[in-house]
Amino acid sequence: MKKVLLFTALAAALTAGLAQAGEKLVVAATPVPHAEILELIKPALAKEGVDLDIKVFTDYVQPNVQVDQKRLDANYFQTLPYLQSFNEGKGTHLETVIGVHVEPFGGYSKKVKSLAELKDGATIAIPNEGSNSGRALILLQKAGLIELKDPTNAVATPKDIAKNPHNFKFKELESAMLPRVLDQVDLDMINTNYALEAGLNPAKDALLIEGSDSPYVNYLVARPDNKNSEAIQKLAKALTSPEVKAFIEKKYNGAVLPAF
Repeated sequence: MKKVLLFTALAAALTAGLAQAGEKLVVAATPVPHAEILELIKPALAKEGVDLDIKVFTDYVQPNVQVDQKRLDANYFQTLPYLQSFNEGKGTHLETVIGVHVEPFGGYSKKVKSLAELKDGATIAIPNEGSNSGRALILLQKAGLIELKDPTNAVATPKDIAKNPHNFKFKELESAMLPRVLDQVDLDMINTNYALEAGLNPAKDALLIEGSDSPYVNYLVARPDNKNSEAIQKLAKALTSPEVKAFIEKKYNGAVLPAF
């Protein structure tokens, strides 16, 4: 009987150990740099008993929707202002886990070589998502091109412009679509992840760009019920490791900056 009990206990312990070792974590990310960074840490997480499954998305909506619906465990692609705007608009309650990096937002053009060359009535493309729209307009204000009613409004839209002395026209599009209209507009305000995917080098190609003091940190995001789980915390630790910091600094040459 003692041998049977001992065997049963050992089997239970082994089963538990295998279950822990095989713990799966499904995380959404946009392709660059988020998915690339997650791929880097997969081996380290495997040694920690976490099987990281990366789901790549090219939009900013479904990664949040699916985490909220518990179809995914977490996501890594967004800034805090965007998350707050999403939660407010969709009635979700997603939370940040840890900040990982900053992608300086920039303006690009194939029609002019400097902002001074922009003509009156020029067309400027900006994101149509609240926080990204505000981010683009705030950057344009800092460059002296427009004036906003509230210079700190993180969710500003063209309706919030107080002064537009050059009568610029604004074309509002989904962030993922912006690189596709680079040839069609005079100035294109593009999120760095999409700029990198399009083969642009923010450090060299941007006519205007946020500084390293940008408050728009990209976060690992999860739900209130799982953000403190062991697996999520292991992921957070791996994302802010010296290995990731060195990878970001070497691979992206200033287009992406560590936030830790």
